[in-house]
Amino acid sequence: MSTSSRKVSWGILSTAKIGVEKVIPAMQRGEFCDVVALASRSEEKARTAAEKLGIVKAYGSYEALLVDPEIDAIYNPLPNDQHVPWSIKALEAGKHVLCEKPIGLSAAEGRKLADAADKYPHLKVMEAFMYRHHPQWKLAKSLIKSGKIGTLKTIQTFFSFFNDDPHNIRHDPAMGGGGLMDIGCYAISLSRWLFDLEPARVLAHVEIDPNWGVDRMASAILDFGNGGSATFTCSMAVTAYQSVQIIGTEGRIELSEVPFNAPTNLPCALKVQRNFGEIERIEVETCNQYTIQGDLFSKAIREDSPVPTPIVDAIRNMDTIEAIFAAGKSGTWVVPNQS
Repeated sequence: MSTSSRKVSWGILSTAKIGVEKVIPAMQRGEFCDVVALASRSEEKARTAAEKLGIVKAYGSYEALLVDPEIDAIYNPLPNDQHVPWSIKALEAGKHVLCEKPIGLSAAEGRKLADAADKYPHLKVMEAFMYRHHPQWKLAKSLIKSGKIGTLKTIQTFFSFFNDDPHNIRHDPAMGGGGLMDIGCYAISLSRWLFDLEPARVLAHVEIDPNWGVDRMASAILDFGNGGSATFTCSMAVTAYQSVQIIGTEGRIELSEVPFNAPTNLPCALKVQRNFGEIERIEVETCNQYTIQGDLFSKAIREDSPVPTPIVDAIRNMDTIEAIFAAGKSGTWVVPNQS
């Protein structure tokens, strides 16, 4: 490691809001992360953000950051259409890559990144689905595996917010905008992870915004076979709300206290109910899922061990997103590509 034998030195590509406001401050509190550089297409913008965050180096281009020999890994929070191109450039520069979700504009793009990563087996690449590392979700999955709710049968997810800003990149089709790419991907990822399966087929209704040409609301059914299913609605055109219900043959688990964007200053809680019995509220310690994500990825680098989520998982998620778009157009069941 270039900064110390204990911590991984990180460079951040761009001054994206999610990075500056959430991810970087969280990583700076990590045990194994040392954020040493920040890049923007504007040197002034990079310098201002770096000074505010206490980051030593500020670069006026992404290329300049990538050639810095003191940087071990980069975090890529660029717009969706820049995820794969700049992640590949980072690999070619000898950097490990933690890339924001979704991994790219398509499953084909994701496979392109995976192919590039295969050329550099000593480098780690992972999609930044931070929710999976939060203790509340680790607990939920362990309760399912232990048979606490019997056999898992269905998952119901709602994830929404209201956004009518015409300049927001989520309204730009060329940049990978739309609700499915931004928040629907969480519901898909979660369902695949909890079932530990890929959906056999999907059915969907997708509403396209007439002004911007991106999906503003989508509802889908994911058929996991053997009677297992997941349903979800995601929207950028209704009030902000998040909720997940996990239903089994003998009980249920509810996460309704901001399950994906978990608070960092309050404990989260799961509600667990067996049949018609008393509802048990299980609190999970206060933590920051971005800090945990950064440390887990850094630890994989330090120990040369597998990352928590392999890149193929990101590709499979995109396969399902594409199948949902196709099902929305056809009005029929669509089988996701799993090549």
